[in-house]
Amino acid sequence: MKPWEKNIRQVEPYVPGEQPKNGNVVKLNTNENPYPPAPGVEKARLAFSDDSLRLYPDPAASSLTDVLAEYYGLDSDQVFVGVGSDDVLAMAFLTFFNSELPVLFPDITYSFYSVWADLYRIPYERPALDENFRIVKEDYYRPNGGIIFPNPNAPTSLVEPLSFIRDILDHNQESVVIVDEAYIDFGGESAVSLLKEYENLLVVQTFSKSRSMAGMRIGYAMGNSSLIRALNDVKYSYNSYTMNRPSLVMGVEAVKDDAYFRETIQKIIKTREEAKSRLADLGFTCLDSASNFLFATHKRVPAKQIFTELKEEGIFVRYFNSARIDNYLRITVGTPEEMEKLYQALARYQ
Repeated sequence: MKPWEKNIRQVEPYVPGEQPKNGNVVKLNTNENPYPPAPGVEKARLAFSDDSLRLYPDPAASSLTDVLAEYYGLDSDQVFVGVGSDDVLAMAFLTFFNSELPVLFPDITYSFYSVWADLYRIPYERPALDENFRIVKEDYYRPNGGIIFPNPNAPTSLVEPLSFIRDILDHNQESVVIVDEAYIDFGGESAVSLLKEYENLLVVQTFSKSRSMAGMRIGYAMGNSSLIRALNDVKYSYNSYTMNRPSLVMGVEAVKDDAYFRETIQKIIKTREEAKSRLADLGFTCLDSASNFLFATHKRVPAKQIFTELKEEGIFVRYFNSARIDNYLRITVGTPEEMEKLYQALARYQ
């Protein structure tokens, strides 16, 4: 090893879902929304002035934070936006998790959590999900440097009730609790309603799933104004201009069209519930998903074999080569037409 190589930070990176180069595939591996964004987003894109690209965006992203605050019944100083929820969550790790005590998050969850913890040298522990892939809330009744978990959890797709979150908050008044709600619009109740009661709660959401804007990279956090101020202090110390101008303009339009937003969600929920039944008929067992994806295992055919053979046919699902879940597939809910192609390909395993 060369002397300068000793100073390179070594981390095991997050591995995102595969983005196939060939567009003629059924892509059910990265939980993208199969429907286009709201019509107003397209209008805003077409009306966007190329000349404005030479100007820096508003560093405070006020137009977007204001419309999100109005939508959720919050004050603007209770909203923070960033480049996708990954950026927001990474900023939250850097801002709030600075104790010598370990941060707590489940052993089976969004795998970026451990990457950020390693990157920022944050101690952490991962309490195990129970045999039904549920978070055991009692495992979080102990001193810690912070808590984070998704609700619904990923990749398991299971959602916990608001009473569960309230219980964790009641037992953790001395640390920041982050609820990652990337999939909450597809099932369950958001913890946003608890913000007025718990000043140590941060709720993070994204435009990537329910608002069909994964390519625009918009995420946001909601919480007590003191938490949001701390996030902004770190952001301005790191990168003042995190949000680009097109994302801000189109993000505002996405929030305004609530009717389209809810219509699209209901389409996905309807297809998801149908998929649970169709997959069961094909020999699969699915967890009771409250998200826009299914977590499924076949009664006799290994998940890795199914994953490989589907990919050869141009159907992409997600496979995790990890303990306890290496015989499960994560299947994004696509359009009815895409799902029908999936069912036809899976019929061989019936």
